[in-house]
Amino acid sequence: QQVDEQPQPASFVPSEMLMPPDYAGQFFQPASNSDYYAQSSYIGSFDEEPPLLEELGINFDHIWQKTLTVLNPMKPADGSIMNETDLTGPVLFCVALGATLLLAGKAQFGYVYGLSALGCLGVYALLNLMSSSGVSCGCVASVLGYCLLPMVILSSCAIFFSLQGTFGTASALVIVGWCSLSASKIFMSALDMEGQQLLIAYPCALLYGLFALLTVF
Repeated sequence: QQVDEQPQPASFVPSEMLMPPDYAGQFFQPASNSDYYAQSSYIGSFDEEPPLLEELGINFDHIWQKTLTVLNPMKPADGSIMNETDLTGPVLFCVALGATLLLAGKAQFGYVYGLSALGCLGVYALLNLMSSSGVSCGCVASVLGYCLLPMVILSSCAIFFSLQGTFGTASALVIVGWCSLSASKIFMSALDMEGQQLLIAYPCALLYGLFALLTVF
């Protein structure tokens, strides 16, 4: 009878592991981790950041509007857009001008960049003397660079045929007038210089005339 008797399970359980019958239990509540919430808010902040092109100041819509304003000298310019310091289009047009001159057999990259820098400084000094509100050097470089687009068209024509003749000279004069008219119109709109367009167009025509000489000769 002693062999058949089964041991009681309670005899093998330690007494400290036995819970009283009135034990209500306790739920585990994890403590709040401040580092986790800080990291989550840091990750969520990436969605609220502006696009990279906007941080770099590259706005394709404004670039397109400025290009259309240059291509149509009779179109009124938006002074709020034209007063921006946007150098994406000017750098692109300067490189395009140098590339088209190179395709025409004229390696004039140094002259293009040098004339651009000296011309921007000269027009910047002149406009600060003429305008009461003043203008930034970046704005001057932006406007003069965008208005270089018709000169790129002239240099593209020089790839296919020579401009050293009556037709080439007439085309160069038209392009210089086109560039200077567009630049003076934009400066007049951005700086509120009503009635001074011809005074602004004259130094711009001298600058673009130098680029025309590089293109024709």
